Amino acid sequence: MTHYDAPAIEKKWQRRWEDQGCFTADQPDSNKPNPKPKYYVLEMFPYPSGRIHMGHVRNYTLGDVVARFRRAQGFNVLHPMGWDAFGLPAENAAMERGIHPGKWTVENIAAMRTQLKSMGLSYDWDRELATCTPDYYQHEQRMFLKFLEAGLAYRKESWVNWDPVENTVLANEQVVDGRGWRSGAPVERRLLSQWFLRITKYADDLLAAIDRLDRWPDRVRLMQHNWIGKSEGARVNFRITEAASGDYAGRDIDVFTTRPDTLYGASFIAIAANHPLARDIAVHDKGAADFAAECATLGTSEAAVETADKKGYDTGLRVAHPVIDGATLPVHIANFVLMEYGTGAIFGCPAHDQRDLDFATAYGLPVLPVVLPEDADASDFAITDTAYTGPGKLINSGPWNGLDVEAGKQAAFKTLADAGSGAAETTFRLRDWGVSRQRYWGCPIPIIHCDTCGAVPVPDDQLPVQLPEDVDFTQPGNPLANHPSWKHVDCPKCGTTATREQDTFDTFFESSWYFLRYCDPKHPHGFSPEAAHYWMPVDQYIGGVEHAVLHLLYSRFFTRALSEVGYLTLDEPFAGLMTQGMVCHQTFQDQHGKWLFPTDVERDGDDWVMRSDKSAITAGRIEKMSKSKRNVVDPEIIIDTYGADTARLFMLSDSPPERDLEWTESGVEGASRFLKKIWRLATDDSLAAAGAKMPDNADQKALDLVKTVHKTILAISRDIEEFRFNRAVAQLHTLSNAITNLAPDTVGSAEARRMAIENLTKLIAPLTPHIAEEMWHMLGHDSMLANAAWPVADPALAADDEVEIGVQVNGKLRATITLPRDCPTDEAEAKALASEAVSRYLEGKTPKRIIVVPNRIINVVA
Repeated sequence: MTHYDAPAIEKKWQRRWEDQGCFTADQPDSNKPNPKPKYYVLEMFPYPSGRIHMGHVRNYTLGDVVARFRRAQGFNVLHPMGWDAFGLPAENAAMERGIHPGKWTVENIAAMRTQLKSMGLSYDWDRELATCTPDYYQHEQRMFLKFLEAGLAYRKESWVNWDPVENTVLANEQVVDGRGWRSGAPVERRLLSQWFLRITKYADDLLAAIDRLDRWPDRVRLMQHNWIGKSEGARVNFRITEAASGDYAGRDIDVFTTRPDTLYGASFIAIAANHPLARDIAVHDKGAADFAAECATLGTSEAAVETADKKGYDTGLRVAHPVIDGATLPVHIANFVLMEYGTGAIFGCPAHDQRDLDFATAYGLPVLPVVLPEDADASDFAITDTAYTGPGKLINSGPWNGLDVEAGKQAAFKTLADAGSGAAETTFRLRDWGVSRQRYWGCPIPIIHCDTCGAVPVPDDQLPVQLPEDVDFTQPGNPLANHPSWKHVDCPKCGTTATREQDTFDTFFESSWYFLRYCDPKHPHGFSPEAAHYWMPVDQYIGGVEHAVLHLLYSRFFTRALSEVGYLTLDEPFAGLMTQGMVCHQTFQDQHGKWLFPTDVERDGDDWVMRSDKSAITAGRIEKMSKSKRNVVDPEIIIDTYGADTARLFMLSDSPPERDLEWTESGVEGASRFLKKIWRLATDDSLAAAGAKMPDNADQKALDLVKTVHKTILAISRDIEEFRFNRAVAQLHTLSNAITNLAPDTVGSAEARRMAIENLTKLIAPLTPHIAEEMWHMLGHDSMLANAAWPVADPALAADDEVEIGVQVNGKLRATITLPRDCPTDEAEAKALASEAVSRYLEGKTPKRIIVVPNRIINVVA
């Protein structure tokens, strides 16, 4: 083939890879140990929406480069693919299109599988899974029952976001401006019985282990650290005064605070609208009941609470100040306090917390500063509209005056303990994981509710509990609750009429252990301990930073929980993590503000115009590709037009993988031109025969090309190891230029070019595998390049003859000089002293000492 026909070449090699099972991982066998070391590379699996997008192309290309590279290095590579197939979009599709969620999901999986295969990804498709199939979710039902038995799962009442139109719970992310994201109805807070997993049991361990995740990005580790949110503080008891009426006198309101040093500045107590005390008050106080009803429309997310106007209701109750004798504070019900965080009660110190200050200003409450900035004068320091949250010395704080914040906290701990009003305490921001969802398209929770026996686990021989096929989505609410027969069963314990649990699991449940199922996807118990021990942890995990908290945290918890109940002997599931940036594109709008697809527009000189009628348009910002703004490019069109290798190469060459990438037509065309260039190199009929050795009288230019090849092997190996794929692509450009620039009449050219082109083909194979296979074949090889070993550099040939080293004068870098490698010390000293920059800093002085570290640095001590 003389013409580079990318589509034909790519289909050809995809078929051959599949026919020969090139990417099938060797399953561990205790009787026959695998001589190859294992390597498990995994990209976060996709939701089967029906079409892949450019974010998928980038994510899966990155993982494929790693998988192919490690396989060439001699590893037994596990590189699987599956589908995160439960979830709300399928249920929405069922309602909108009149199609069953299962049918919609299966059709989407088939379409996306074809699209992923067109990218030439080296997946072991024999391990493919879909989380919506009973042979997958039956195992998580058993896991849940094991968790329940071990006390890691439990049921309790919890406040949730409730959509009164859809009659279902909404996640915080599904509440937009206080309304249901789909119905638009004002969201309410409701108290429902929900199933929880006890993730807080592992809070300390999850936090401490973050420091050992040294192959995770720093920002992800910080996000995990902040989400777990360990806080050192004090639990303070505020006792309702005897002057209170009814049964309230003598009751304590417990507050957890990280700033007990500011207690002297407290001016009020605020409790959540669903705090037990607030609920008791609302029974007899219509004003309190009305205010609680208003608070219920806010939802339960922190974001919604923080952005809402700070409102409160004065209960008329007062509490005794815990450190000021005779002082009391008013008790308000407040809309910015959540029962789900801390104790559901706070003390307000308006001078040093902006939220408290906003509330105090609105209700005319005192604002007393008790922390003085270092550059301020206590006599005139005051707080107006901005709280002071920085460090300083305590003022207006009785015996604590003059202490810094940390010393003030220690003093507060002792004062509270001596008075019996509180004690030092550690708490966490992390809350137990609520896994109940009032949805159909999810894994059924394997519990039967009996009036006599309570919550009864479904017996093992009755698992899996499967979803009914005949469901009605026309009624509001949960289709499982509305089903006429599915929920009605007999109690496994006493035999009386009972009902199934009608909630399904949060879809994070499925994605918290799918990486384990890949280890042994046909095993009757989910996976064998032997397979998990062999393959886990995942050596390299790749996915978007948007999953940096919940998915990764839940997976870390799940691995620990499964180890506790006997499935594993492992704590961390992912040894290495790489979070790729987003794929972006410029946005375009027509004269009426309508968003346009990139295919609708074209360049006209320096301007953009409509392709159809050349009318003017507005070119906007470069943003993440999104359907709403239409700044998307269809991967299928790119693959059909340029080929998958071109799309892969552009994704790898434009920027480091952790940064955002701008998709440009010119960039894609540049990648295409480069592939055509190296294609032409492989068609050169002047190359020496395969395996030909360099002639003894080879010209230095030919020998220099050989050295460049060895340097490139070393550099690209290092770049792929360190995820610097854009630098690896740059090295390939340099090598191809060196091959092109070697004159064909140079002695040794034919042999050097043959050697260089063969290695170039091997080096580019993980990045653009189809063209590499075809070039390998064109170069006369019958073997499959996918099975070939990674080239190995000769260190002697890869070493530079010269090195650049720095010269320091009295410890400061003053010059950089070039020396022959392993240069004699006296020659290095002379070259350093001859440097103009060094002479200038010596000012005619004779150096006291010169220290030469060969090939690294020279330090001149004047």
